[in-house]
Amino acid sequence: MSQSPNEAHRVDIGTNVRLAVIGECMVELSNCESSAYLLGYGGDTLNTAIYFARCDGEVEYITALSDDIFSSKMLESWRSEGVGIEHVKIIPNTVPGLYLIENDDQGERHFHYWRANSPARALLDEFPEILSELDKYDAIFLSGITLSLYSASARRRLFEYLRHFRASGGLVVFDNNYRAKNWSSISEAVEAFGEIMGITDIALLSMEDEIALYGPHSITSCTTRWLEKSATEVIVKNGAEGIHLADPTDTVFFDVPNVVSPVDTTAAGDSFNGAFLAARAKGYSLERCIRAGQFCAAQVIMHTGAIVDKDIPLIEGEL
Repeated sequence: MSQSPNEAHRVDIGTNVRLAVIGECMVELSNCESSAYLLGYGGDTLNTAIYFARCDGEVEYITALSDDIFSSKMLESWRSEGVGIEHVKIIPNTVPGLYLIENDDQGERHFHYWRANSPARALLDEFPEILSELDKYDAIFLSGITLSLYSASARRRLFEYLRHFRASGGLVVFDNNYRAKNWSSISEAVEAFGEIMGITDIALLSMEDEIALYGPHSITSCTTRWLEKSATEVIVKNGAEGIHLADPTDTVFFDVPNVVSPVDTTAAGDSFNGAFLAARAKGYSLERCIRAGQFCAAQVIMHTGAIVDKDIPLIEGEL
């Protein structure tokens, strides 16, 4: 009898995992108490990489930057966070992307992007050899925003490589992070998500983004869609409503231990991802990994900006 995709590729993340994260870092402008904006650096995958590192994980960031002052400051910041920059490529005479975050009275964020000509978008076209450089890693993390960066031909090369990576024993971790403004059409996004769905081992999903992409549906329908393709571990984050963890045999619900009133929900999911994966990389139980993610995210949303100060505790007890 033939094996289904998820029977053939069980998640065994192991310990001492080396994680490669593919994406884009941008210049960030965020609200502060005055009418001015705070200048920082962020992006969904970069946020995850930083929080993974802060929770004692080993991680490399895969992207392209420019030779400008903002790119130099980004690299300096990543080094200070313990995020590896071995594979960061430089495309001279370009400008990193910019995004502005506005928060409403409930702390919910609204994004405005200027990224059409950012160097990260050209990474796979300018440096196609970078994919083979990732063979030495145990797991690769990317997001829906990562997919939106690249041309259709570059995405096809990425998908082809990820199939090779999984066939060689590597794990693919995907965060759906869907932003409609980053895609030319919803059909383009659905096609790309359909491809990545078939080569994902661990899916870290926002139910809000799943509904934005596929329309209203239940959490059960969501987890079934991903499990039937290839995933063997599906985590559905649903804000204050809690988290559902599904595998091919069962679904477990985790409530939110302490509901807080957020100051800024930017990077809530990213910080959850970083702490969850860092705990998974240490071989902890899935329940402990979920709780680690929830604690980290709860700390982050009580402060302004995607990357909180280093003195803010992100680990509850000993991770």
